[in-house]
Amino acid sequence: MPRAISSPDEFTIIGENVHATRVLLRNGRRVVTLEDGTEAVPFEGEDSEPRRLTIPEWYKKTQPYAQGQIKHFIIAMMKGTSDDASEREEGVAYVRREVRRQVAAGAHYIDINADEVHYDLEIQKRCMRWAVETVQEVSPVPLSIDSSSSELIAEGLATYDGRVGRPIVNSVAPERPETLDMVAERDVRVIVMATSGTGMPQSAKERIENTRANVDEVLDRGLALGDIFVDGIVFPISVDGANGNHYLDAVRGIREVYGSDIHIGMGMSNVSFGMPDRRLINQTFIHLAIEAGIDAGIIDPVATKLGSVFDLDPESEPVKLAIDMLLGRDDFCMNYIQAFRDGRLG
Repeated sequence: MPRAISSPDEFTIIGENVHATRVLLRNGRRVVTLEDGTEAVPFEGEDSEPRRLTIPEWYKKTQPYAQGQIKHFIIAMMKGTSDDASEREEGVAYVRREVRRQVAAGAHYIDINADEVHYDLEIQKRCMRWAVETVQEVSPVPLSIDSSSSELIAEGLATYDGRVGRPIVNSVAPERPETLDMVAERDVRVIVMATSGTGMPQSAKERIENTRANVDEVLDRGLALGDIFVDGIVFPISVDGANGNHYLDAVRGIREVYGSDIHIGMGMSNVSFGMPDRRLINQTFIHLAIEAGIDAGIIDPVATKLGSVFDLDPESEPVKLAIDMLLGRDDFCMNYIQAFRDGRLG
């Protein structure tokens, strides 16, 4: 099997944050209440001036708000496509601030997803067009057009002007065969899911089999192996202690099949969903996954710094606890959770 990458420079980062699913907690440190009762997310403008993304009244009537969640990029996208000039400017400023942060932290692509903005497809399309236009005006790196809808992917690709390089389509899956035809007609790179037409994989073996079938479909349409990224499908370790090993074993198997040209990785932060100290878990999992053979990931490079991943000390107690949990040696994650309660994770 080809050797693991040896430095952060060899890892392709797809910055994950311009995404309608991103959540801030109403009672968290990034959401403030002003003297007049207005709730807002403070941020820095282009010239480092203090700005605020205010929480609109329509959002306060939504279920996420009632559950204490601020889906700030939904708010920014809806503001950006509104009829009010000041609202539009606020949405633009907020999204572009995130692009600056992601790029400064090392992102090679900016992932854009508008799926959860609204149930209406036309509103989704409008927000996808707006987001692509807004980001590409300032981004020095290409975009990743991300959607579970082939129509939204088509909308994003049609809007992207390619001025800074070829985009990535996120993603190609068996249930969306029309996306395969779309990527064959355009000069794009693709993320291929390790799924089948019947659903998500439950083992390493299924991931490898699904990847072979789906990659073959893409290769048959003329794409080069080096333009393919495989999403090996990361599931939360809190759900099943075997999920870490299923993924890591699949990465090793895919590397054995395709060698060093293909890219493997993708949604790495899924592994820590529902767990405390997610940063430690994410960094440790990426560390293990790099040893197994990944060279790419959809991550927040501001929160998950690759330099820290490479500098992890596997002999430190927090990392040992995370490794044991991720490799299925900590039943129900109890040792890790107890260490968190005891303040032993640092």
